[in-house]
Formats: sequence, C-alpha cells, structure tokens
Amino acid sequence: MVKTYRLENLSCTSCAAKFEKNVLNLPEIKNVNLNFGASKLTIDGNVTIEALEKAGAFDHIRVYPEKQKIKHVPFYQRRQTIETVLSLLLLIAGIIVSFQLDETHPWSIALFAGSMAIGGYHMFWTGLKNLSGFQFDMKTLMTIAIIGAVIIGEWREGAVVVFLFAVSEALESFSMNKARQSIRSLMDLAPARAFIQRGGELMELDTEDIRIGDVLIVKPGQKIAMDGTVLRGQSAVNQAAITGESIPAVKTVGDEVFAGTMNEEGALEVTVTKRVEDTTIAKIIHLVEEAQAEKAPTQKFIDQFAKYYTPAVIVIAFLVALVPGFLTGNWEIWVYQGLAVLVVGCPCALVVSTPVAIVTAIGNAARQGVLIKGGIHLEETGRINAVAFDKTGTLTKGYPEVTDVLVQDAIERQELLNLAASVEAMSQHPLARAITKQAASTYPSENFNSVTGKGAYATVNETVLYVGSLNWAEEKGLRIPEKARKLQESGKSVTAVFSETVLLGIIAVADAIRTESPSIIEKLKGMGINQIIMLTGDHPATATAIAAEIGVTDVRAGLMPEDKLSAIKELQKQYRRVAMVGDGINDAPALAASSIGIAMGGAGTDAALETADIALMADDLEKLPYTIRLSRKTLRIIKENIVFALGLKIIALLLIIPGWLTLWIAIFADMGATLLVILNALRLVKVQK
Repeated sequence: MVKTYRLENLSCTSCAAKFEKNVLNLPEIKNVNLNFGASKLTIDGNVTIEALEKAGAFDHIRVYPEKQKIKHVPFYQRRQTIETVLSLLLLIAGIIVSFQLDETHPWSIALFAGSMAIGGYHMFWTGLKNLSGFQFDMKTLMTIAIIGAVIIGEWREGAVVVFLFAVSEALESFSMNKARQSIRSLMDLAPARAFIQRGGELMELDTEDIRIGDVLIVKPGQKIAMDGTVLRGQSAVNQAAITGESIPAVKTVGDEVFAGTMNEEGALEVTVTKRVEDTTIAKIIHLVEEAQAEKAPTQKFIDQFAKYYTPAVIVIAFLVALVPGFLTGNWEIWVYQGLAVLVVGCPCALVVSTPVAIVTAIGNAARQGVLIKGGIHLEETGRINAVAFDKTGTLTKGYPEVTDVLVQDAIERQELLNLAASVEAMSQHPLARAITKQAASTYPSENFNSVTGKGAYATVNETVLYVGSLNWAEEKGLRIPEKARKLQESGKSVTAVFSETVLLGIIAVADAIRTESPSIIEKLKGMGINQIIMLTGDHPATATAIAAEIGVTDVRAGLMPEDKLSAIKELQKQYRRVAMVGDGINDAPALAASSIGIAMGGAGTDAALETADIALMADDLEKLPYTIRLSRKTLRIIKENIVFALGLKIIALLLIIPGWLTLWIAIFADMGATLLVILNALRLVKVQK
C-alpha cells in the first residue's frame, strides 16, 4: 500500500538521506521516496506514524498524513529554539561563575556540562551512533570535537561550540521551512469542503467525495473548490493562484474555472469536470514538488564532493593533532587544533548551499505563475544565449483582429463595419468573426450566400452587399485603392465591402501582435540575448511584416512542425543553448528538442503543464524576462554560496599555521558560512516580475 506523508523539521540533506535509509530498514517496507525540497515522504509498505517518527527521532522529525493540515508552530515556540535558549542561559551562567571562581571549579564545569547536555544531547546521541557504525557526517565530527574538548579540560569552549551549533541548526531549520512555504501556500489555496447540488439536494462535502458532474455552488467572496465550467451565473474571478495575474477574469456560462481561485462578485454554479487529485492546482503542486526534489547539476556535484570531503577532513584533523604533537611533544595544543579542524570542516554550509537556493527560486516562480520543472531547467535557463519564438499565439494573440479600415465616399468607419457584419453574421469563417466582433450593431439581412474562394453576399437594407476578396471587387469593375494593395503586401488579409456599383470600403484583418511583444524583444536584447528567431508556418510576407514590427530580424517562415524541429537542432549547433517559446501543442517537437522548452500556458492548460520544461501559466510573455533573470540570479547565488562555504573554512584553516585557530573561531566559521548561504539564498524570495 503506497502512502504519502508530510514531514516537519527536515533541515539538511544528509539528515534526509539518513532518515530515508532508516525508514527503508523498517519491516514490511518495500520502497521509500523522500522529497527533501517539498518535505514529503512516499512509502510503499505497512508502517505506523510512530515507527516513522522513531526512525527520524535523531533530527526531531515529525510525520503527518498528507491530507492533514499541519499546525504551524512559531519559531520561538519550537522545542529546538527553547533548548537553544536554555543552553545559552546556562552557558552565560557558567561564564559568570568561571570568572568569579575558576573555569575548573565544579560549579563552572556543572553549568557548562548542563549547557552542552541541553543544547547538544540529540547531536551527541546521533554522533555516537554514527561513530559506532563508522558513518561520518557533521554531527559525528562535532561529537568527536566536543568529547576531545572535555578530555583536555576545555569545558567553556566546548559549551560555546555546542550552543553555536544549536543556533546554526535552529536557523537552518527555520530557513528551510521558509523556503518550503510556497508549497504550503499552494496546498492551502483550495478549500477542503464545498457545497454541491446533487439530485436536487444541497449538501456540504469533503472535496475528495465530490464527483465529476456535480454542481458546485460558489457564493461571492468564496474560493472555488474544484475545476469545472460555469453552468449559471457571471462573476469576476481572481486567478492569481494559477496564472499569477492580479486582474480578475470575467467568467460567464461555458467558461472554465479552476480550484483555488477566488470568486469576487456574483454567485456561480459550476459543473465539476475533474476530481480533486486531477485539478490544475493539484497538478501544479505535484509539478513544483517534483521540481524541488530534482537535483540541479551543481547540487549533484556538491553531494558527490561531500562524500569525499568529510573523510578527508577527519584525516587532516588527525594529521594536525598527531604529526606536530609527535614532533614537538606539545600534545595539548595540537590535539586542540585538530579538534578545531573537525569543527571548521563540517560540510553543512556546502551541502545546503544549492538546495536552499533551488527550492526558494522554484517556489517564488510558482507564486508568480511560472512553473519550472526542476533545478536542471532552472540552471539551464540562466545559460541560454538564443531564443526561438513561435509566432501565432506567442508573439501574436493567436486570433484575427481588424487592424485597418479604409472608407470610400461619405460612409463612416463604424457604419462600414456594421454593414460588413450584417453580411458576415451567418458566416463561420474566422475573418468574418473578427469583423462581426467590431460591429456596434447589425441590420437584418436576407438571402445570405457564400462563394468559395471569393467571399459572401446578402441583401441588407434592400441592397445586395458583397464582402470578399479584392479580385472579386475588380471583377465587378471597381477600382481598388493602392493603399489596399500595400496592406495586402504587408501580410494582412484584406477584404472589400461593395455593392454592384460602388466600393464602400476596405477592411484589413490580421493576427494582431501582442502589445507587449516589442518590449519583450527589447528586454531580451538588453539582457544580452541578441539571437532572437521567429519560427512560423505562416507565409513569408506575413511573418516578415510582423517580425519587422516587433524587432526580430531572423525569420524562418512556412515551417511545418518537423521543420521547426530541424531549425532548433540547427540553431543549437550554431548557438549551443537555445530556448524555444511556443504554445505547447503544435510546437511540441521543437519544445522537446530545445535546451529549454517554454510553453505559453494559457490558464493552466494540460498541454503546457506536460510538454515543456517551463510553463508561463498566465499566457504572459512578460514572465519570460523575469524567468531568465530569476535563473541567472539563482546561478549567481549558488556560486556565491559555494565561495562563502569554502572561503570561510579555508581562512579558518589557515589560522592553524600561527596556532590561532580556536574551537569558537571554528564554529563561528562553520555557522557563519551556513547562515551566509541561507540568507543569501533567501534573497531569491524577493525577485519580482
């Protein structure tokens, strides 16, 4: 039986690996998967929560069923924090007594020993068990160092080291919980219960019990509990939870709505279309959790490096203690220096340097409506040096709009649109819909007829009106203005509106450019990405005209999906790292082949979620520069973190040469490096669109 649990107090990757191993060794366990980033445990087997918590007792790990809402305990109320404060109070008392009496006085030793016991008993217990099993992690190193300090009579410094290590652990736990809040906030978005109408009866049910086809009742100010389509009512729905957009979307009968979004105005009746585990918000949570679990290339390297780093530190510490001690005979000084090397060599800061940055960045992106499917994609996005765009639905709106209206004689612009719409009202052609959309009103029409390849005509106000191609108008003996020809040459679909004897006007229709497209291209160029390519199946004239308007010079038109795939492969040979931005359906081959596939997600479409490495949920190109900026900042912060983690340790180790390295300097170097990398990574929370 596969079960999923949520975990608390899971603060370091080495502790997570140990906990996973402990759980796997429990009886009746077939398989275990621990997601450190999401703090989530999936088990195939029969086990109790008590047994799981016992397996994680070494790190205060608490286990909860996945559906149970975890009660948030404030930082100052946590047992770990309380123990650290008590350890500090005893340490201060010990220091005061040692100055009044002596450091070796029984009262001083008792207070220092009490400080160490309260602040570090979990660390000692775990360290001793690790030592007996020849497992060397940071708690093992710390335990050896503290025992050594006690043996040589350095009670005060031993207590200081334990206290500072406890502070470091508490702050690390706090920072990782903060980094994971993006997941928790997503999980809390959709209500757990909702009112539904079933068989003419109104009832309140848990969302797990709601079935496809039930009618959901959503009052103004309530959150929508399930995905569905509007059956009755009209309202403005805030979809920021899904798309990152702050402006509410108007929803009417037939429109799709999503679980976790806020109904702001009118009452809605919604036909449920997906079960609770299949809703868009559930898929987003699953994808974000998977992304946070997937190790980035840098993290994989550091994890591998740490395997060799820890044993190397132990060897160096023994050499520092034994060789100079043997040569000089001054064992006390060099054993002390060796213990300090053990403390300063703890790999904690190095190991946490990458995951805390990745988890924070992916969580921030999810809140902004950008789904990044893993650390590898986050890192790769920061390295791209060329971007290929699909045209239709990406750089353009994806549907035709009226762009130009040329009127002849004394007719007004709006009247021309009204007359054309009166003829086109019965037509299903996309260009006809673009014209009817612009009409303020229409006249009654009769005898509608469609002429293949030419257009349509109907009787309007007792006059036969034609709406069709320029060639058709010329066949009637009408003269076409030169400006209409130029509109046609620019790639627009040009329609003439005429009677048997008079040309009333010209209407040009085109797939309208997104208003933000030119500025996005400029922003990308400003970020140093100068290789911007348009890949489209459209006619070269249309593609070239649109490209010129938005600032793209490299245009490849008339491409089928397989041609786009070939183009991406060619671009990768030329520019190495190429991102492809498309709509997630017809661009799927190119998205899959590119270094980074970025899908325009609409309102959380399944295709966007499943096809690409990154999905822009709001169908908003503005999120593209933000994503690249976030990725680049994450890469920069990871590099800074590695420098901080190793740099402080190297500086501390150099203090061995003049004999200045003390235990408290060693722990400050270790704790300082850990705090620096955590605080540095949390800067990613503030990266905005």
